[in-house]
Amino acid sequence: MKINALLSIVAIFCLLMSCTQSKSTDNPEVLKKVLTSYFEGIENKDFDKLKSLTTDDFILYEDGRVWNNDSGFANIRRHMPFTVKYKLDNFKINVDNMSGDMTYYNHADFIFSDSSKASIDWIESATFRKMNRTWKINFLQLTERK
Repeated sequence: MKINALLSIVAIFCLLMSCTQSKSTDNPEVLKKVLTSYFEGIENKDFDKLKSLTTDDFILYEDGRVWNNDSGFANIRRHMPFTVKYKLDNFKINVDNMSGDMTYYNHADFIFSDSSKASIDWIESATFRKMNRTWKINFLQLTERK
């Protein structure tokens, strides 16, 4: 009788522990790396890299404009030649096994045609999806920081 009672207590304990476990999560640093790689792709005008880091239905909202990869690539080409260097910080990242989101600040220093300079600060957010065990960006939103 004591063994049955002990087994019942152990079974109840295990059941309670499984109910209180949180949803398993992936490493937030993985999402951060995907995002920083995306901006490195812009710096290097590496369209193949940008495409590999985003979902097929990727969309970007920028100050009232809507871009996809094709229109974004066309915009980059339209402004060439230029150089840009991004600095991302103040990350707030949430991630589970299949999706993630983050907010962060982005500072960019541009040089157009080797002479005209511009610096821009944005407040940004991004969402991610895990597809075939690989994290990809499916949405970016950015607003110029005042």
